[in-house]
Amino acid sequence: MNKKLLFVFLLLSFYGYSQEDAWVYFNDKPNAQTFLDNPSSILTQRALDRRAAQGIALTISDVPIEQAYIDAITTSNGIEVKALSKWLNCIHIRGSFDDIQALSALPYVNHIRFANVSLNSKKATSKPYKPVNKQLEVATTFNYGNSANQIQMLNGQYLHQANYTGTGKIIAVLDSGFSAVNTINPFNRFFTNGLYLGGYDFVAGNTDVFSTHNHGTMTLSCMVGYVNGQLVGTAPDAQYYLFITEDVSGENPVEESYWVQAAEEADRLGVDVISTSLGYFEYDNPNYSHTYEELTGDIAFASQGANIAFSKGMIVVASAGNSGATANPYIGVPAEATNVLAVGAVQSDRTYASFSSIGPSFDGRVKPDVMAQGQNAVLSNTSGVITTASGTSFSCPIMAGAITSFWQAIPWATNTQVIDFVKQSADRFSTPDELYGYGIPDFQMALDIALLSVDEIRKGAFLVYPNPVYNQLNFSFPNNLEEADVVFYNALGQIVLTKSIQKTNSKIDIENLNPGIYYYKIKSNSFVQSGKIVKK
Repeated sequence: MNKKLLFVFLLLSFYGYSQEDAWVYFNDKPNAQTFLDNPSSILTQRALDRRAAQGIALTISDVPIEQAYIDAITTSNGIEVKALSKWLNCIHIRGSFDDIQALSALPYVNHIRFANVSLNSKKATSKPYKPVNKQLEVATTFNYGNSANQIQMLNGQYLHQANYTGTGKIIAVLDSGFSAVNTINPFNRFFTNGLYLGGYDFVAGNTDVFSTHNHGTMTLSCMVGYVNGQLVGTAPDAQYYLFITEDVSGENPVEESYWVQAAEEADRLGVDVISTSLGYFEYDNPNYSHTYEELTGDIAFASQGANIAFSKGMIVVASAGNSGATANPYIGVPAEATNVLAVGAVQSDRTYASFSSIGPSFDGRVKPDVMAQGQNAVLSNTSGVITTASGTSFSCPIMAGAITSFWQAIPWATNTQVIDFVKQSADRFSTPDELYGYGIPDFQMALDIALLSVDEIRKGAFLVYPNPVYNQLNFSFPNNLEEADVVFYNALGQIVLTKSIQKTNSKIDIENLNPGIYYYKIKSNSFVQSGKIVKK
């Protein structure tokens, strides 16, 4: 046989039978309206309340994937289903190139995206397989002990002294495992005070999150660990869900799919903040690896999911990465996402930690966003010993906990407003750079900025009255506005009434609304005001 023809035959055979990872995207969700008419079937009441408070309506992305599509793909020849994403209406699968390609003939399949981008462009070029070194991103009045510096650097103690310790807020931690959290002393208070709400291992498909890996144990301790005089986390009274999305046995893009699946579950449960000290850039199969040119905020699968999580009203805080001193020094996925708060690392004296990944993103956005102590951060190991470790893995949860406690102090704020206040308080806000981003936030200043903004809004805000109201709601216009649109939402996040008002005709009849609590959003040009009324 001709050598050239033999080479082509072998190459095609390789792509036909080697195992590939891919995402299968569907055209539609045929039963979407049934779910949208029954919001509590897809989201918890707490999640619906979070949406309503921020004026976020339900969309088709909240609807589960059509089960018949899942069943058909699952039973297809040679196909293994690894993960699902309702937000992106797709399934992560594994199989041979030929078996995956065969799925494109199904009438409800929109398109298939291979993790190996060369297969998407029909180019049969391959890089040799090599394992990636599995380094997870590690390089009231409390007696903080040695943990004082990492909190005081952010002026986080000011929040704690004002009794803002995360009470009433929920954090989801997406990590590799939380070994011994259920047995060691630094987490006794965590369980005694009912702060653990549950967990799930998306890799193994079970609820055992306490016996797999130690990385999440250390990151969690930065937020909720407590040993008097040694360690106090930045959100010691928040509640937590613990999710495993990282497969420590290797590096594969299915971990991005697990991550998105966990974020979707966090949304369903009503989580406020996601803290994730995981990052993706290179994979064991280099054909799957990201490139710097892809870091434009919404190309990578996990980055897309993180942006959707933000659109649902959550704040996503991610470690910037530990590649600052390498040939690929840039932030990874999902920290590079447009709406993710990427946290870099500084030393105890506020100077840049040399391992911390840098920006900007490929499209020129400021990254990292902010900084916190990540070199010699104080935390708990799996033996319950308070020690130190280095990495943006730890600057991330230190920041995530502080943001959560801060949000408790300004419960009226949207996730967008919270992030804006934090950035504005940072010490390099006016002169961001590729090492520090906007710099180190000052949460006392952030709170001052937030409270001043409330005063400004009140000076130029609509007066909505009476409240409670029976039949007719009145709106007094600020001097600089003449007309506006008003949208009312029920407690399930459904739009129940939309009206336009003018300064000369500023009354809305709500007699036909059932008694209960309703949320409203007023929009006039760039002005937006949200609030709540009680219909009697």
